[in-house]
Amino acid sequence: MDYRRDEYRGQRVNWFREEDCAVSDFVDALDSGTGTALRFAASPSSCIPVYECGNLESVLSFDRERRELLSEWASVIDAGAGVFVLKGAYADTKIVDQATGVFEAIIAAERKSGSKGDHFAKAGANDRIWNAQEKLLLAAPEVFTGYFSNPWLPAVAEAWLGPCFQVTSQVNVVRPGGAAQQAHRDYHLGFQTAEVAASFPAHVHRMSPFLTLQGAVAHSDMPVESGPTKLLPFSQRYAPGYVAWRRADFREYFENHFVQVPLKKGDAIFFNPALFHAAGSNKTSDVQRMANLLQISSAYGRAMEVVDRTRMSQTLYPVLRARLSAGEITEREALSVIASCAEGYPFPTNLDRDPPVDGLAPESQSQLMRRALAEDWPLDQFAITLQRHAQRRCIGDNIELIDY
Repeated sequence: MDYRRDEYRGQRVNWFREEDCAVSDFVDALDSGTGTALRFAASPSSCIPVYECGNLESVLSFDRERRELLSEWASVIDAGAGVFVLKGAYADTKIVDQATGVFEAIIAAERKSGSKGDHFAKAGANDRIWNAQEKLLLAAPEVFTGYFSNPWLPAVAEAWLGPCFQVTSQVNVVRPGGAAQQAHRDYHLGFQTAEVAASFPAHVHRMSPFLTLQGAVAHSDMPVESGPTKLLPFSQRYAPGYVAWRRADFREYFENHFVQVPLKKGDAIFFNPALFHAAGSNKTSDVQRMANLLQISSAYGRAMEVVDRTRMSQTLYPVLRARLSAGEITEREALSVIASCAEGYPFPTNLDRDPPVDGLAPESQSQLMRRALAEDWPLDQFAITLQRHAQRRCIGDNIELIDY
C-alpha cells in the first residue's frame, strides 16, 4: 500500500496515513516469500540467517567471493528476513572484555556526574552511554584500535551503505529486571512522531531504510531469558510501517509473533532500521546484558556545504519578527523563510547535553525559532537561547557569540 485515494477528489495521494494501515496488509507483506537462496549462511532455512564467521574468513580475502557475500547480506536486509547474526564476529573476546572495562568506567563516571542513563527505561534501571564511539577512543585509543580493527563490521556496513559510511555507537546495559521496549522502527523516520512521519511522502518512507544500518555487538552472553532484541522477520517490507508501529493492533501482532536469537559474547547482529523490533525484558537474576549498539549512516545523507545556520538564524530573527508584527509577511511566508535558513532537523546532536524532549528527538533550530516568534521573544532572549541550543549540539564547548 504505497498510495491512498483522496476521499474528496478521487485522486491518488503519495502519503501514508496511520488510519489507513491494516494488520491484514502487514501480514501479507510478511508472508510474501522468504527472499533469495542463501549460499553462505550456516542456517539458510532459519527465519533469521546465522553466519559462522570462522567458516567465512577466507571469503573476505577474495574480491569476487567477498562481493557475493556482501550481496547476500544486502538481499537479506532488503527483501529477506531483514536481520542476520554473525556468530563469532570477535573470535577472541579479549578485546571485547577490554572495551567493556572502559565502558564500565565511563558508566561509573557518568553516574557520579548525574547522567540520566537509558532513554527507554525508568531512571536508574539501565545504563546507556551516548556517543560511546568517541568516548572509547578518547579514553583508550589502543583498545579502540583493537576493537574496530575487526573486518566484519565494515564489511556489513559496506554491503548495505557502500563506502564512506559513518559509525556512531551507544552502549546499553540492561540489568536483571530491566523492562522490555515496545515494538518500533528506528532512525530516521522511526524517531519521528506519527504525525511528522506522515508528513513525508511515501517514496521517502521507502528510501529512509537505505540511509542507515542498525547493529549490535554482544559484550556479554545473552540467553533468551536476558532479553536479547525481539525481532519480527520480514516486517521491513511493509511500506507504511513508520506510521503504523505505534498502533495497538500492530504492537499486539508483534508481541504474538516476534522471535529472539540468543547471542554469545563477541557475536554481532545487524538489521534493517525499518524492521519491527524491541529490546526484551531481562528476566534473569544475574545477567548484566551489555551491547554496543552500532548506528551506521550512509555518506549520502549529508549536505554539500557547511553552513553556519546559527549565525543566519540570529541575523534573520529580528527581520521576521518586525515584518510579522507589522503584518508585512504572513505566517506561511515566514515558515518558508525559516525553512531556507534554520536547521530543520534535530540530528546530529550531542545527546548527553541535548536529550530528547517529549519523544525521541530534541527541539530543532527551526522549531526553536518558530516558538520564539509565536511567543514574540525580544532579540536578546532569542539570541541567548539560540546560542545555548547551539552549544548543547556542538562537538566543542566554545561557540562565538554574535554581536547584534
